[in-house]
Amino acid sequence: MIRSLPLGIAAVLLAAAPAMAEPATPLGVFQNWSAYSSGTGSSLTCYALSQPRASTPRGASRGDIYLMVSDWPSRKVKAEPQIVLGYPVKPDAPAALAIGAAKFAFFVRSNGPGANPNASAWLQSLGDNSRVIDTLGKGVSAVATGTSARGTRTSDTYSLAGFADAMAKVHDTCKM
Repeated sequence: MIRSLPLGIAAVLLAAAPAMAEPATPLGVFQNWSAYSSGTGSSLTCYALSQPRASTPRGASRGDIYLMVSDWPSRKVKAEPQIVLGYPVKPDAPAALAIGAAKFAFFVRSNGPGANPNASAWLQSLGDNSRVIDTLGKGVSAVATGTSARGTRTSDTYSLAGFADAMAKVHDTCKM
């Protein structure tokens, strides 16, 4: 059964990516990962996302939190990882994604006041992209960390069960 995209996540996606301004089309649910496409032609984007299985600190006030990997065929971008932290970020504070013993540095950008307050994080080194995706596909879990504008350090643990299948569907749909 295909689950629909949660309204909050849809709002974050629309705010974060103008190319995804069209409604998301569910492509399937693959254990803990869901795959979607949005747009057509040069605006086609395909992505897989997952929500964390555990987050700390418990009770922290946060918006939508997820790990997402996107294909952008018109930009020739395949499997771009992104972390949505669920809060405005501390200026210049890094984020990271740990998968087993591997750790990858991310840079963060807040959408700013008046906009959706969720910050997004992307890989600092594009050269790490294929290694991140390969490690995600072989891993059991991934832990994303970041620091809010208030100085709260957060940690979100994602299950990687279904990641490889979700990405296969994403790549097939976007022909990448």
